[in-house]
Amino acid sequence: MRVVIAEDSVLLREGLTRLLTDRGHDVVAGVGDGEALIKTITELDGRGELPDVVVADVRMPPTHTDEGVRAAVKLRKAHPGIGVLVLSQYVEERYATELLAGSSRGIGYLLKDRVAEVREFVDAVVRVAQGGTALDPEVVAQLLGRSRKQDVLAGLTPREREVLGLMAEGRTNSAIARQLVVSDGAVEKHVSNIFLKLGLSPSDGDHRRVLAVLTYLNS
Repeated sequence: MRVVIAEDSVLLREGLTRLLTDRGHDVVAGVGDGEALIKTITELDGRGELPDVVVADVRMPPTHTDEGVRAAVKLRKAHPGIGVLVLSQYVEERYATELLAGSSRGIGYLLKDRVAEVREFVDAVVRVAQGGTALDPEVVAQLLGRSRKQDVLAGLTPREREVLGLMAEGRTNSAIARQLVVSDGAVEKHVSNIFLKLGLSPSDGDHRRVLAVLTYLNS
């Protein structure tokens, strides 16, 4: 897996690099701001060496507001095949919404505290690089909480909302079944009901798992 890291904290950037390289992944570049990230990706593209995934801080110089996520959104538009995993100190709904409102492939939003859980973090990076989704449970909880206020998910039962939250964390049906201590068949039935109630047809393919969580973002 080829990775580019965009993080203005040198210590954290080096730490992320070490975590990934120790597990056999190739960190091809590390930058400290959004402009450098865009420039680096453009240069790699020119050499036919685009990374599989970009790990970027939401807030980077010069203003430390939204440079990182702005660069991530721009990259998604120019290179939709690159996975993007953003890191944030806190759950920032506006930035999460902006990033997640586009294509559902290869997207992740994790709180920085999650980096300390090394295995989970590396698994999330790999999942995003492979076109999957990795959403921090806290991000899911806040976004689902807002969606309930908007009545977007009003038709779901409490159990279906619980299953939906676990789906958004990137868990498989089997993993959800183990977490809830129910059968795989029960989870499959809940997932089917979620798709039906949110109007997601079979033509949406595998991405219905992500679209089920993101439907309310465009409401």
